[in-house]
Amino acid sequence: MSETTGASYASAGVDIEAGDRAVELMKEWVKKTQRPEVAGLGGLGGFAGLFDASALKRFERPLLASATDGVGTKVDIARQLGVYDTIGHDLVAMVMDDIVVCGAEPLFMTDYICVGKVHPERVAAIVKGIAEGCVLAGCSLVGGETAEHPGLLGPDDFDVAGAGTGAVEADRLLGPDRIRKGDAVIAMAASGLHSNGYSLVRHVVFDRAGWALDRHVEEFGRTLGEELLEPTKIYSLDCLALTRTTDVHAFSHITGGGLAANLARVIPDGLHAIVDRGTWTPDAVFDVVGKAGQVERLELEKTLNMGVGMIAIVPEESADAAVTTLADRGVEAWVAGEITERGEHATGAALIGDYAK
Repeated sequence: MSETTGASYASAGVDIEAGDRAVELMKEWVKKTQRPEVAGLGGLGGFAGLFDASALKRFERPLLASATDGVGTKVDIARQLGVYDTIGHDLVAMVMDDIVVCGAEPLFMTDYICVGKVHPERVAAIVKGIAEGCVLAGCSLVGGETAEHPGLLGPDDFDVAGAGTGAVEADRLLGPDRIRKGDAVIAMAASGLHSNGYSLVRHVVFDRAGWALDRHVEEFGRTLGEELLEPTKIYSLDCLALTRTTDVHAFSHITGGGLAANLARVIPDGLHAIVDRGTWTPDAVFDVVGKAGQVERLELEKTLNMGVGMIAIVPEESADAAVTTLADRGVEAWVAGEITERGEHATGAALIGDYAK
């Protein structure tokens, strides 16, 4: 009679020991993100992340802001290149820069990493990037989950997502009700594609152009892979600094859907945001993608950020001060447009003119 071996979690493809090792490797990076409200509370590995809510006593009427997001198909670029320690910056930016739009201070974040097979060093590298991003956003990484899904994902496949929480004083809440006719639209430069539109970009460079990630692209001054993996800029602390020096009326995080569509989300009925393309020159990557895929400008603009990652709307008389504050923090910014009355056929926001050469 032949001897049979009973089924086990390991034989099904789940390696619990590898997961434990990944947790140990990531602990040093998570510790670097600890705000005072988190230090000494539980630590990584518990069932829930903890945050000392007594810190909210400094608010008269605290409003909690929450957001969740991922980084889309950009993870495939990281997988192909075997570079895992930058994708976390993208995740934090997608979550925390949504939270700061209402004027909220980022407080804490949790992550979810789904893999086909746990490679401890790889998971730790992803968390390292998330932790570094949390430091840049001023929030704590209080916990997360690493899930191994053999059979659903290949051994090298992975995805990341996260959720964050922030707080804002009720009477400091930013949004459409603060915006007035004549306000200035301040654009903040993006660091490249950020983390949106990669399904289009991948289709263009891989399927239509047939390029490889190690291809040197003269317009970029580096390889295609290096350009596509450039981390998303995190604006959270810059936006908060701006609220302390300027009467900011609203922010808009420019992500999927492009500049006009995201800006329109914060424009109230009766008003219209006009953005002049002639006030900036988009980075080379947008022109390269457009030409390589014969993508029409309108399609590019409703998919990609076109070089603007965040918008601030401020009173006209505060525009110069806002640009100076951001410049002092190393953020390239400029007056890109204004708020006007909405015409009969106008939408919430529109781009006019041609891009500067």
